[in-house]
Amino acid sequence: MPEGHQFETIFEHANEAIVIADGEGKISRMNPAAEILFGYSKFELIGKRIEALIPSRYRKAHTGHVSKYHNEPRPRAMGAGFDLNAVKKDGSEFPVEVSLSPCKLDNQDMVVAFVIDISERKKAEEQTKNYQFQLEREVEDRTLILKEAISNLESTKKKLDQSLTKERELNQLKSRFISTASHEFRTPLATVLSSLSLLEKYSEMNEPQKVKRHIDRIKKSVRNLTEILDDILSVNKIEEGKIIINAHQFDVISYLKDMVAEVRIITKKNQKVNLDTSSFQKLSITQDPKLLRHIVLNLLSNAIKFSDEGKTISLDLTDTQDDIIIKISDQGIGIPEEDIQNLFTRFFRAENAGQIQGTGLGLSIVKQYAELLGGTVECQSQQNIGTTFIVTLPKIHSHEKDTSHRG
Repeated sequence: MPEGHQFETIFEHANEAIVIADGEGKISRMNPAAEILFGYSKFELIGKRIEALIPSRYRKAHTGHVSKYHNEPRPRAMGAGFDLNAVKKDGSEFPVEVSLSPCKLDNQDMVVAFVIDISERKKAEEQTKNYQFQLEREVEDRTLILKEAISNLESTKKKLDQSLTKERELNQLKSRFISTASHEFRTPLATVLSSLSLLEKYSEMNEPQKVKRHIDRIKKSVRNLTEILDDILSVNKIEEGKIIINAHQFDVISYLKDMVAEVRIITKKNQKVNLDTSSFQKLSITQDPKLLRHIVLNLLSNAIKFSDEGKTISLDLTDTQDDIIIKISDQGIGIPEEDIQNLFTRFFRAENAGQIQGTGLGLSIVKQYAELLGGTVECQSQQNIGTTFIVTLPKIHSHEKDTSHRG
């Protein structure tokens, strides 16, 4: 078969669209596949420039590409690195791949363009991109959900750890409370039983001095039991959030005088309790007098308890524009420096407390009551010299904020 005839056969029956253009970029031939692809008959395009098959926005630039190609003709693919579009007779655009090959036909320099419609491939690529994007979004969403789940698990674990820690602390507190309370109850009860037995004996022997001494012992033991019960009830109320602030106006000077008179009954031999109100005649505050009474009586009782006979306990009252400051000082055994930081912890007792009676609850209650009243309490102490507790409270309690405080 002659070479020319072979070319015609391939040209006419090729599945790829083939368009042949001359050196000026004019279409000289196109095969049936090209007619079908672009929607033109070959007679409509022969003699027209190749730009007729290119979207109008690219035609001007393409003219320059044609000239450049003819200066250096060689087989190559068009559009390396970017997308190519062609245009049909009806104006619709579609993506294509174009391969160029220079050749001679009838002794003329020609360019053969092989054009492939890649619409389906682009559609598949777009679907793949969309699928990949969707997959990435799903992975991202799942990752966020997983992170949130992990965060929730960590939060739950933290809460469980906190609950377990609190539960352990509560169990330890219960154990310490049972041990401390049983010991503190046992001592005064034993004293009461012993004194009652001796009281009966000395009554029969008509020895009034000894009778009086044992009655005083019984009274003191009963007071101790009452203090222990008061501490236990206070702790219970604080734990259950049942402390209700009942603030109203009263004269704190006369109130402190009454408390000093009350504690003088329990002082040791030759102990003195002095009250210094800095020459105040009257000082009205709006606070809860019941909680203030508990704070002051607890600190005064401790000062008496931890001071020897003949020592002086001082209660000083000063004020600022907004606060009152109550200082209770003793000349007692003092507190070791390393113990001060734990002083307001429940059941804690200083190392040098020895056999002096106490549950270790009082100061923790004092601190919590002071905070409920919107104030603070601090301690200054030196061993074998004495201790000072400084209570600072606002003159006016904030009813709006703390009318009913749940501790």
